[in-house]
Amino acid sequence: MLELLGGGMFGSVLGGLFRLVPEVLRWSDKKHERKHELAMFQSQCDLEKQRGAQKLSEISAHREATLDQGAMNALNAAIAQQTEMVRAAGGWAAALSASVRPVITYYLLALYGGVKLCLLVAEMGSGVSIFDAMPRLWDSEDMALLSGVVNYWILDRTLTKRGV
Repeated sequence: MLELLGGGMFGSVLGGLFRLVPEVLRWSDKKHERKHELAMFQSQCDLEKQRGAQKLSEISAHREATLDQGAMNALNAAIAQQTEMVRAAGGWAAALSASVRPVITYYLLALYGGVKLCLLVAEMGSGVSIFDAMPRLWDSEDMALLSGVVNYWILDRTLTKRGV
């Protein structure tokens, strides 16, 4: 057996195997290195996709802000032009123009109140007490409508006094 170990054949095979081990280790190391590089490349691609999407959203937000600013400038210019036109027309035109919103508001509130009153009379005519009919006739949508009208007129007056 000792002769076999010291002999040329087994020594050559054993030497060849030991010489092959570093090559196998290098090949395995390169394989893992390539996987790592591929994973890093994919991560970089994902990061670039996210950066591109963020840049597009920034561009879109900037464009919307520019459009909104342009719309507000156009609205302010139209209001200023209408104000100048009413002033140039004289006192009666200014009074008529100033009375449009209040008259329409009073008309719509009177019409709305009349409809609600008719519904209340119909409910009471069918034998329902006023205490049972009112909660059914006045709900959150009615409160929102009333609040909107009151807020419009109060805020309009407050903002006008402040010069806004």
